[in-house]
Amino acid sequence: MTLGAPRLRVADLVDRVQPRPVPTSEVALQGRVWDVRRDTVDLGEAGTVTREYVDHPGAVAVLALREDRGPAEVLLIQQYRHPVGAFEWELPAGLLDVDGEPPVHAAARELAEEADLRAGRWDLLADYVSSPGGLSEALRVFLARDLSDVPGDEVFEREGEELGMPTGWVDLDVAVESVLAGRIRNATVAIGLLSAQVSRAQGWASLRRADEPWPAHPRLRDR
Repeated sequence: MTLGAPRLRVADLVDRVQPRPVPTSEVALQGRVWDVRRDTVDLGEAGTVTREYVDHPGAVAVLALREDRGPAEVLLIQQYRHPVGAFEWELPAGLLDVDGEPPVHAAARELAEEADLRAGRWDLLADYVSSPGGLSEALRVFLARDLSDVPGDEVFEREGEELGMPTGWVDLDVAVESVLAGRIRNATVAIGLLSAQVSRAQGWASLRRADEPWPAHPRLRDR
């Protein structure tokens, strides 16, 4: 019975990365940015099943934090997201679509391109998988501090949907309150803000190295 299930310890709470054999795999739908893949998966005693999922390159996001003018503030950007029909407040973020680029370097590139900022200190704040039942995306959230503006002659020229995106600084406590109240709903910004709030309360003891291995990412787990 469920009430008699064992009590888990801290050491038990580790996701087990153990991909099952895939006898066949095909692209069911080829997209502009990512594909839908159809795999047959050998689950052992449970038999073979077919799973269709979005094959995603993964992504990084940056929680840029400053404490140089009072309470801790974070930078948010607003971007239109067509699938949900909303202008969402988000963290600077982007796809891991440059071959061989370390995730923290991708994060630094996105921070410069979307927010015109550089950071003197980088730490790993949080890892998560977006929707593991139908999407292979793994996402890593970095904490960026010791911030400075990108020099004027190096500012990235935005275009398309990124042109004219609003940006703004907000008190970390106010941003967290907005998540808990359901006023901002983007998963990445929620995970980043809540993780930062808890970690900061613990004196940042939970932060990890920015170059820590990433076994949850299907394409990076062997690096």
